[in-house]
Amino acid sequence: MPRTTIRGFFMKEETQTAMMRKGNPGKRVALIVISIIIAVLFWYFFSKLLDLPAFILPGPNLVWQRFLQSLQDGQIITHLFATLLEVLVGLLLGGITATILGYLLSKSTTLEKIISPYLVASQSIPIVAIAPLIVIWFGPGIFSKILICSLTVFFPILINTVVGLREVPQDLRDLMRSLNATKTQTFIKLEIPAALPIFFGGLRVGATLSVIGAVVGELVGSDRGLGFLINVGRGQYDTALVFVSVITLILLAMSLYGLVLLLENRFLAWQTWRQEKA
Repeated sequence: MPRTTIRGFFMKEETQTAMMRKGNPGKRVALIVISIIIAVLFWYFFSKLLDLPAFILPGPNLVWQRFLQSLQDGQIITHLFATLLEVLVGLLLGGITATILGYLLSKSTTLEKIISPYLVASQSIPIVAIAPLIVIWFGPGIFSKILICSLTVFFPILINTVVGLREVPQDLRDLMRSLNATKTQTFIKLEIPAALPIFFGGLRVGATLSVIGAVVGELVGSDRGLGFLINVGRGQYDTALVFVSVITLILLAMSLYGLVLLLENRFLAWQTWRQEKA
């Protein structure tokens, strides 16, 4: 099996993402740090200029103090791990289901015509509208949060899986058939490498949406998690705690996004290799 021939073709399919990986990572980190410092300074002077009460707009110093307090008593860690568990399990469950169904839809146009109207209809309903129903049906426990999270990430991963598999060039499929490749060999050596760049694009979107799904479920009904902590801060007019929870959610989403990028760099290393050789 001329593996190098197929891989060589995909090396020619250079993407903007692969070109960006050549950039200096230290420079990108420095730019991120500088932008964060500028945002915090703007926040600080804005809060001082308006001179609003802390329960309306706390300054970054008050938020930092509230973060240290919640870190010391273990409050933020406990709720962070609760949300993280919901996000990871929901992302895994939704991602696996979407990938399997996406593969089936890419192979059968009849199945796509049957299921597509229901998929599109399900995406026309905001998840925040059906989250109360899911909590009522499945209870306020962790399962309902995982289910909401899975539904949130399902569609983008499904669409990217279908598009990625259908973007495989027909001439390469003909090449695999001429070499008497089995369906398993075609799937492993051709379809997976072809679909991975687009699949990872959907996974990046799903990784950030998974946090939104988990928090929506926690806001509707829960006794743990960062969404629950936001409800607590809102009810007690502890706006600094709300800021701490929101910033923690942002960091969590960014960490998941970065993890997907690391996986993408690992599995698409051949794109970077070809770019460096050029």
